Amino acid sequence: MTRTARARSLLWPALAAVLLVLGTGGTALGHGDASTLLTAPRTGAAPAAGADAAASPGCGKAPTLTSGTHTIQSGGRNRSFILRVPGGYDRDRPYRLVFGFHWLGGTSTDVATGRTVDTGTWAYYGLQRLANESAVFVAPQGLDNGWANTGGRDTAFVDDMIRLIEADLCVDQEQRFALGFSYGGAMSYSLACSRATVFRAVAVQSAGVLSGCDDGTRPIAYFGVHGLRDSVLGISGGRAMRDRFVGNNGCTPQNPPEPARGSLTHRITAYSGCSAGHPVVWAAFDEGHIAAPQDGAPGDSGSRTWLPAEIWKFFTQFQSSDPGPDPEPEPATCRVTATVNAWNTGLTSNITITNTGTAAIGGWSLAFTLPGGQTITSGWNADYSPASGRVTARNVSHNATIAPGASVGIGFQATHTGDTAPPASYALNGTACAVAGGPRN
Repeated sequence: MTRTARARSLLWPALAAVLLVLGTGGTALGHGDASTLLTAPRTGAAPAAGADAAASPGCGKAPTLTSGTHTIQSGGRNRSFILRVPGGYDRDRPYRLVFGFHWLGGTSTDVATGRTVDTGTWAYYGLQRLANESAVFVAPQGLDNGWANTGGRDTAFVDDMIRLIEADLCVDQEQRFALGFSYGGAMSYSLACSRATVFRAVAVQSAGVLSGCDDGTRPIAYFGVHGLRDSVLGISGGRAMRDRFVGNNGCTPQNPPEPARGSLTHRITAYSGCSAGHPVVWAAFDEGHIAAPQDGAPGDSGSRTWLPAEIWKFFTQFQSSDPGPDPEPEPATCRVTATVNAWNTGLTSNITITNTGTAAIGGWSLAFTLPGGQTITSGWNADYSPASGRVTARNVSHNATIAPGASVGIGFQATHTGDTAPPASYALNGTACAVAGGPRN
């Protein structure tokens, strides 16, 4: 595991300089009408009769943009970003568009490769492997390796990237997302404030209000996460940022439960009462200023962190109002068979995952929801987190790749309070699997 440039290695002097600039009015955002220049924003004026409300102008075109580094002019400057186009790109299928912003001192390459935590596994904050080629990913490069957003220059850069990408590639314009850690989270928060009608949802990890918050009165789906022991950007700031959108989204205010200090666990709370389509989720974890927290151990872990699966679940709960020109679901490329053996208050579940596709699956994670009352106490051939509710089983070193036509066997032991049924569905790297029923004893 590569940790030579760990995301948590933010330097206090550099952050202090940023805060000094902000304190003297260095960030002055200008919302203007920039968001209205984007094609088919998520809300606002209706498209012309007969127009496709969700598909970008690039749909149906032979693309010229390819995966790699691109440079554009924005605000009179050369700005760069790394683009990741899905393998087997279909020009008639509208894809999600996901922006991943780096932290202070980080780079677009750090985000695109995941090298600061776990190369490949943590690419685009761990979402690329979960997306299973269902999204276009963008890793922009900040000026001076940050996102000061002076005069709204970084917001304008995002606008320019969206125009360029969506004019060439097929994007679902109701499925734009942004996330980032620390300064990258601050930029994602700034977009939540000023581009709430452009982005469907944001995930803000361990951030502060460092990139401004122009407007900041509109609702947007918001996922906030912060460490209890964050000594760089304190959790109180994260709570205040969250509460802005608790109010904007009409959610019922509360003080959500958070884990005990020293527990090395996390707690996730979904707010109630939020307006339709604008959920707020808060995740607090017992650690410091880190980007890939794990339960039961300190520090970052690309393979054991619970956070990417939670963010991807949050993003993918939303569906476009227009499915685009190819609404038919793709056939499942995996099959799961589960065999349950139950007794008194315990059970074991043996799970076989089969790759029914034509390409190898690497760095896999299997998500499923346990029936109420079931709690995993131990497992084999996979890492399981959390122990109940929505569980993600992640590969271990010896079974990270599933060849076409091949299978891997995993399993767990659990306690139960009467319901011994297996999960009703399974998703491998974000794609639903066919389910074959196994015997129950």
